[in-house]
Parts: sequence; structure tokens; C-alpha cells
Amino acid sequence: MKKKISKYLLLFCMMCVLLFAFGCGKTASEPTAKTTIVQTAEEESEEPIEEAAQETQEKDIYQTEPVPEGKPQPVEPQKTEVGEEALHCTISISCATLLENQDLLDSAKLGLIPSDGWVLQPMEVTFYEGENVFHVLQRACKQQKIHLEFMDMPLYNSAYIEGIHNLYEFDAGDLSGWMYKVNDWFPNYGCSRYQLEDDDVIEWVYTCDLGNDVGGGYSARNGATK
Repeated sequence: MKKKISKYLLLFCMMCVLLFAFGCGKTASEPTAKTTIVQTAEEESEEPIEEAAQETQEKDIYQTEPVPEGKPQPVEPQKTEVGEEALHCTISISCATLLENQDLLDSAKLGLIPSDGWVLQPMEVTFYEGENVFHVLQRACKQQKIHLEFMDMPLYNSAYIEGIHNLYEFDAGDLSGWMYKVNDWFPNYGCSRYQLEDDDVIEWVYTCDLGNDVGGGYSARNGATK
């Protein structure tokens, strides 16, 4: 009887050893498989993260998003010297959008809107090498006796145009104000940072819809309304 019990115990012990060994084999192989899976997932996720990091570019210190390829980069006015070479450009000021949005204006402002929408029709003016859009606007308004009100905005390193011809931002609603474009492009940075070149065409326009009504919606969303 004791021999049978010993035999059964021996068989039982051997089975336990085999089962334990088999179990350890599975346990040892699973972490390896999991490690491989984890590494593969990390390797696969690295590429989208790197691509996203490359595509997402930060704003500069003056809150300007990257300038579209092929367009002039902003030039800081404090780092620019005005030369003696006389150049020429064209400037105009229009509030034509208000002709179709007179209901948005206070009645006291209605008399300020020219019948053709032009505050200043396109005219050629002289500027000097190194000057920017704000320089030309300021000089043209002074020469033509057009009211101009602005304030310096260190945050954007640019002058901020509050009103022209006594027409101010928000006069025609919360989305209204003055915008500028040069050579039919609305820059996404302030007018003091746009350094002019010979034969540039500057247009100041009044928007009633954050630029969407004058073709500058994208620029307006990126802080180029002034």
C-alpha cells in the first residue's frame, strides 16, 4: 500500500514539475511578445508625432503666425534705418463696405461715408527706402488732411489703427475695423512691420465682418486686422 502511495506521489510530483515548466515557458514568452508590441506601437507613433511637430510652427515673439511661403517677412521697425533713396508706391483708403451696411452705423456717422466709398482714391506717393506701410499712411493722411487715430501696440510691435476719417473699429459692429493689404495680399502682421518696396500698392479697407467681406478673413483670424 505504501509503495502504491509513493508511486502516485512521484507521478503527481512529476506532473506538477512539467506543468510548472510549461507555465513558466508561457509566462517567460509573453513579456517578450508584449515588449515587442509596445516597441512597435511606439515606433509607429513616433512618425506622426514628429510630422505634427514639424507642421506645427510656433508664433514669433509678436504673436505672428508663420508667413505664407513667397510673401514678405515682417521687418522690425526699430531695426530699420530710413535711407535717402526716394521710391514710389500707391495708397488708397476705402470704406465701401459701409455703403451696404449703413444700418449698422450710428446715425451721426452716416454723413461720413463718401457716396463712392473712397476716403482716399488711389494715388501715387513718395516714400523712402526702409519705410513701412504705417509711415506712408501717416504721411498721406497728414497731407490730405484725413483724420487718423492710432496707438502703439508693443505686444505686436506695430501701430494699431483705431480710426480713419472718424470711422472707428466697432462703429459697424463687433467685427468691424480697418485692415490693409499690399499687392492684393492681407499680411498677417501689423502695418509697422511691413517694409515697402518700390511700386507696392497699399489698400486700406474697412471691414464689417472680420475681413470676410473684403477678402481678408484668414488674415483677420490671425491678428492682421490692424
